Amino acid sequence: MTAGTRRCGRRCLCHPPPPPRQRPGPRLSPCSGRQDAVMQDPTPERAEESRAAAEGGGGGGASWLQKVFEEVRGSSQLSVAPAEPPAVTVVAVERYLAQAPPPPAAPPAPQYWYDVTLADGARRQRCHLAPRLNGLVQRARLRTGARLRLTRCSYRYDEKRLNRGFLQPLRGENRHYLPLWNNEDPYGDVWMPDRPPAQVDVDVSKLTNLGHLEMTWRSRVRFHPLLVRILHKSRLRYYGKPGKAMDMPYQAYFEVADGSGMTSMVLWSSLCPEWYNSMKVGTVLLLEQYAIKDSYPFKTQPTPGDSQMKRFATIEISLNDRNPPTKISIIPEEMVKPEWGLPEVKYRFITRSELDDLPHNYSCDVIGLVTFVGRAERARKRDHCEDFWLYRWAHAIDGTSDQPFILELFATSQPDVFERIHPMTYLVCTQMRVVRDLTGNPSSTIYLTTSNESQIFITGWHKGQPYTKDPKVKNFIQWMKSQSEADQIKKTVIGGYYPFPRPPDNFSDYCKSNKVESVLKTISETGKEIEDLHYREHKRIAVQGIIGAIRYISSSNTAEEVLGVELVQKDTSQSLESSAVSKEDSVDRGKNTSLQNEEVKSFLGPHGSPGEQHQQQALLSKESSVKRKIRRLNRDAEQGGTSVIAVSSCPYFTRSARRKFRLDEYQHGDVVQDKNGQAVSASLQYCTDREGMSDIPETEETRRTCDSWQSDLWTQVKDKLMKYLHHSKIFPESIPRKFDYVYKDLLMQQYNLHAAVHQPKETTAEKSIDEFKSASGLGYYEVTVLGINHDVAIDVAFLPLFCPEDPHLFQLEEIQNDTLLSCMSCISAHQQKTTSNGRPCDMFSLSDEIVKAAKDLDGKHVVCILDICHLGDDKVEVFLTKIYKTEEPGVLDPV
Repeated sequence: MTAGTRRCGRRCLCHPPPPPRQRPGPRLSPCSGRQDAVMQDPTPERAEESRAAAEGGGGGGASWLQKVFEEVRGSSQLSVAPAEPPAVTVVAVERYLAQAPPPPAAPPAPQYWYDVTLADGARRQRCHLAPRLNGLVQRARLRTGARLRLTRCSYRYDEKRLNRGFLQPLRGENRHYLPLWNNEDPYGDVWMPDRPPAQVDVDVSKLTNLGHLEMTWRSRVRFHPLLVRILHKSRLRYYGKPGKAMDMPYQAYFEVADGSGMTSMVLWSSLCPEWYNSMKVGTVLLLEQYAIKDSYPFKTQPTPGDSQMKRFATIEISLNDRNPPTKISIIPEEMVKPEWGLPEVKYRFITRSELDDLPHNYSCDVIGLVTFVGRAERARKRDHCEDFWLYRWAHAIDGTSDQPFILELFATSQPDVFERIHPMTYLVCTQMRVVRDLTGNPSSTIYLTTSNESQIFITGWHKGQPYTKDPKVKNFIQWMKSQSEADQIKKTVIGGYYPFPRPPDNFSDYCKSNKVESVLKTISETGKEIEDLHYREHKRIAVQGIIGAIRYISSSNTAEEVLGVELVQKDTSQSLESSAVSKEDSVDRGKNTSLQNEEVKSFLGPHGSPGEQHQQQALLSKESSVKRKIRRLNRDAEQGGTSVIAVSSCPYFTRSARRKFRLDEYQHGDVVQDKNGQAVSASLQYCTDREGMSDIPETEETRRTCDSWQSDLWTQVKDKLMKYLHHSKIFPESIPRKFDYVYKDLLMQQYNLHAAVHQPKETTAEKSIDEFKSASGLGYYEVTVLGINHDVAIDVAFLPLFCPEDPHLFQLEEIQNDTLLSCMSCISAHQQKTTSNGRPCDMFSLSDEIVKAAKDLDGKHVVCILDICHLGDDKVEVFLTKIYKTEEPGVLDPV
């Protein structure tokens, strides 16, 4: 890293004033032969220390950061390895465009650089992260709130500049930071909030209109003022490239209209951070000193709400800060006069009952009550690039159908809204596009996806929006007045793995126009794909193989099962008893009101958090599940002995876990002694590594069992493999959870991406994600896929998803041409529905139907579709989502 300080207003994270510009800054790099950075996650007993460190400068004591940076500046090598460095807190991780990459013959250069702000309790220091350490950020190992130790610091000069080093952040010519995980969102204080409307006297006699401009613009240099209303707004487009010096490489399109028609308007460069947040759909603008240009022919076009409105498609209005500098004024709505002839914003709202009859790519607007929202994920825009789309899935209902709207929501340059979508909020999405399976698959599910001009709004953002006058919006509000929260909240789910859209029935449709060999990955290549994933990056890949084995792992809580398979290191102070709710989260126990009392007010009342009153009325009578803490044994090495921990009477371990804990070394009758000398059956123990035991939460009634099937071929080759990849682990983040309104903010934080700037918790209330009830409650399957050359294999997971309170949530239709996965899904759901006492039984065996379906594939070549997603740190989930037989129509026979 390269440390430095900079005054940048409220956004400045540096405590002291900046040193002289000619002095270079330190660079943090890994100590030779050691890990890049020794990092430690904050733990509860360090909470106060982390909070004090993050606040920086509050203690007035000596700063270790300042001491080490002074030491490195005086070093003859401009580099030091601090002795016994203390842990410091990561306060911020911020991204910006890198300088020009090296020549083509050189190794690939990073497209982006990172500045990291560290705090030691007395000082904050912003540093440049050495580019070779970028992977720590890209995989969310180095993140805000983390604790780390600096093993080596270096000072670096800019050799192409006189008396310039990496003293200040934003190395090079950059003047602003980008959002950490995508490029479409505004980030930082450079982006101005809403500007107040201007008190402007509009002289109608001096105005021109769009129709006149289209006819005369080529013969004019300057144009009369123009009065228009914004009808559509696009997401931001960032066009910065390494090596191109541009202050603010941003662009945003708007569709504006007056009484003569509609045309496009483009906001350029530094005007974007100044005006983008203030220019909303429905805003009236007075434009002066603008430019008119030929329209760009390849941009997207929104569908106007008024199909009769004339469009001037040959021109576009250009707003820039120079040549000429545009003057923009926002006219308050109450000052807009009917005689100006400005059109009203019109919409194309549909109901869920109308959706099934709409064609592919039809443009529409929707409103609904959110019943499910998935975690934020990312998709790479192009292979081998560092640019990502940010998106999430959501379900919303409107009372006209038993089916929900399924919504694919990409970031729309509204981060405050996107990050706060949660169940039980009213969601409005505009300019959505209908997505249908054009292959004619009757079992495929229709869904809606955002377009470039989509806008999304949730409770708290509805007041004053033009759509509040739409008849279908009013009908939805009336329907919601008849609904009670008790009925609706039972159906709400948040986060977890969401296998949608389903792969098509035929592999040829999956490949589309691509060649089969370009689509298929080898199992070895799959390992490299998994290794190269970035944080929350999702990919769907196809591998060819043979189903070798299936293991069913059942548990009353799959997350607890995971913790039993491979130990997750946690500090002993992370007691589950600390999940008490703070005073701020306490609620009235005796009240139960209708949803309409809270959510309907958002269309009429002041701007506010969508469900604050509801949160105050939610019940706390449901206690968290009973947890017992298994303490670390013999943690002090000086006391000797072997650390062991008892588990349930029928544990299940993957082979990787068995090797890790050397369970195979123990025979059934062997015993070991705990620190008190008591004999404990070795078959019920975990042996630990040098780090000691983890604290494993476990319900008092947890029971685990496993059942398995394996092919004859697998039994013959499993001990002779050249490579065996184990990726069948289910993480707590993979499990969809029942939504708990009391912990709304905690759940939203869990399923959003890590923040760029650390915000210390304001309350001591904590709850681990695995303490929230699973929405499915089922176990899962571990499936072993053997390579077709019998030399490599990979373990993957199949997670049956079924929510008894809402059968439509996970679309559990029978999977066409996929008998095995269909049996796994349907039988698991049937088992859950037919169990007594309202909870699934833990002791299911592998069903005869599944075994029969597996035997039908014995020894046959199949194509497996895998969903892979990086969850941060070293956690990667790999789920099996479809199996194609190679002899099916559309799949080439193996040679």
